[in-house]
Amino acid sequence: MAADTSVVAKVELPPLTPQKLKSRLAPTPGAPRYAVTVKNAAGSAVTLGDPRTTRALVALMDVHAVVGGAACHWGGPAAFAEVNAAVHGLMFSTADRPWYEAFNFVNDAGHAENGIYALRANYGFDNLGFDDIRKFRSIESKLTGHGESHLNPEGVLLSNGPLGSSVGQAQGLAMGDKLAGNRRTTILIVSDGASMEGEAKEAFAAIPGLAAKDRVNPFVMVVSDNDTKLSGRITKDSFSMQPTFEAMDDLGWDVRKVENGHDLQAVYLAVEKAVADTNANPRKPVCIWLKTIKGYGIKSTEESSSGGHGFPLANGEKIVEWLTEIYKGDTVPAELMAWGQSLRAEWEKKEAEKKAKAAAAAANPAPVAPAVKKDKVQAGLAAGAIKAAMEGFPVYSVSSDVQGSTGISTFQKATGNFVEVGIAESNMISVASGLSKVGYIPIVDTFGQFGVTKGNLPLTMAALSQAPVIAMFSHVGFQDAADGASHQATTYFAAVSAIPHTVVIAPSCANEAESFMYEAIRHIAEERAAGRDGESVLFFVGRENYPVEWVPGAKYTWGKAQVIEEGTDVVLVGSGVLFSKCLEAAKLLKAQGKSATVINNPFVNLVDVETIGAAVARCGGRLVTIEDHQAIGGMGAQVSHALSQAGIAHRAVTLGIQGEFGQSAYLAEQLYVKHGLTGPKMAEAALKLIG
Repeated sequence: MAADTSVVAKVELPPLTPQKLKSRLAPTPGAPRYAVTVKNAAGSAVTLGDPRTTRALVALMDVHAVVGGAACHWGGPAAFAEVNAAVHGLMFSTADRPWYEAFNFVNDAGHAENGIYALRANYGFDNLGFDDIRKFRSIESKLTGHGESHLNPEGVLLSNGPLGSSVGQAQGLAMGDKLAGNRRTTILIVSDGASMEGEAKEAFAAIPGLAAKDRVNPFVMVVSDNDTKLSGRITKDSFSMQPTFEAMDDLGWDVRKVENGHDLQAVYLAVEKAVADTNANPRKPVCIWLKTIKGYGIKSTEESSSGGHGFPLANGEKIVEWLTEIYKGDTVPAELMAWGQSLRAEWEKKEAEKKAKAAAAAANPAPVAPAVKKDKVQAGLAAGAIKAAMEGFPVYSVSSDVQGSTGISTFQKATGNFVEVGIAESNMISVASGLSKVGYIPIVDTFGQFGVTKGNLPLTMAALSQAPVIAMFSHVGFQDAADGASHQATTYFAAVSAIPHTVVIAPSCANEAESFMYEAIRHIAEERAAGRDGESVLFFVGRENYPVEWVPGAKYTWGKAQVIEEGTDVVLVGSGVLFSKCLEAAKLLKAQGKSATVINNPFVNLVDVETIGAAVARCGGRLVTIEDHQAIGGMGAQVSHALSQAGIAHRAVTLGIQGEFGQSAYLAEQLYVKHGLTGPKMAEAALKLIG
């Protein structure tokens, strides 16, 4: 490799002009329904949306979502309420043209998108009303858990969710505007947690570096610094981000620190001046370092170590008290209080119905069927790791903030053998590779979407470096229903199955997960003890509870599929979160006089051709597979390919996602129904094959 010193003759080109793309963003709205007034730099009054109303609306819309079954965010939107009010007031004051021709607004803090929905509903932006935000995170609404432009192009310019992913895209917007000669300022909202991501740090250096070369249009970045992430305080759990923010001026940013990010007057003046100054000198982008309190407005969430990242109310029981606290002694607007009271009344009604039902059951007791023991599949993974550690295997956990969600926190609490590297999935896996080379057996964990995207190259390099790692990647597919498409990993098998020396496993129950985690650790240890390299093992699991076993006392053999039921008409194969649909389909087929062989296929890229092939041959080559994954490159495709390679004739139908993104829904089952990933649809496909 060397410098390119080749000589190429210049060609004649027409002027470089971008395509004229019509903006789909909604037009500039009128004044907010509930407003407050601040003064601009000239001393004139400026009307802004009331941040208290934003917080109240977030709380109200969150109650609807949690009652429907969806988790929600509170702490982030509460922290950003003042700066979003200031930014929107400035953007919407554009008089000579549509606001979006004067500004690019980019929200990287996807967990705070519901605060933007609330603020804009206060404005009536895009004809958004208070009734609309009641459907937040439901399958009927375009107001998804994180901002998604594919469903809500009127309100979202760049989709968000994975922290840090919008920073470089915002840079691209500003560079594109510079190339095109557009008179437009980019405003980026980012969190301190996102600032830990590698892709964010790259853009933090590149934006001022390229701006100094006059390659970037006016740029303002607002960093909300409250030292808080999903699972707790950043400094306590991982390391301080203060040196990073203190170094921003060395990178070339014009840094302005606002000590009280909830002083609306101070925040507005800071944003107003930043926009004016970067327009006067685009070579010097402005970074507003905003000190905020996550969960601001509610004392209990302000004091919580997570800042109330997740909305802490499970129903409408305490919503009236919340509204009162948010307004801090001022009168809560009547329509908001009435809304809160109606949610409280709904809770009271349901509680009364529960009590009445319990009393009736006590008066007329009915036989109770034995309860089926259920648990999250990842609970088995943690149990397997603990078992291995107790036997002396050098198991060590490396996390990146979401260990409570992935389930590895059980191992961490039980053993103390862990480190958290901050919100940095790529770094997490690379660190694990280094630990592996020293002789440890590292386990990394995060949501599936982040693991296979931000972690793909590190996983490849781990295998290439003979440094096997074990991964627990949770919330795959539509299991992360409420968070929306940005969090829904639907290409995870396709993304990693072809990495050499890497085994991909999708366990379908906790007992199976426990067995295979223990075996994965033991395999790596034995292989390396024998002087061989060992293989990385990637586990993909959902988030919901399932029976801890499908067959009482089942034995789980490494590399083998598990035959649950024997039949002669068709083979039904599933794995992971949708295996239960195979059992449902078999029952439906039996009711119609058809018998199915049901196979649990956990080893996705090590297809057990012996077991599956024999079953397919017995059933006349008829095969139906189902998975919470894109049909292209998924488990079914890999099974069919392996059978073809082995010369086993078959006709296959794969039930999977057909080249579409997901969306938010209260429950994963709603998305499975929409995309045809159900027991009845599987039975229907089987009947067509049977003829």
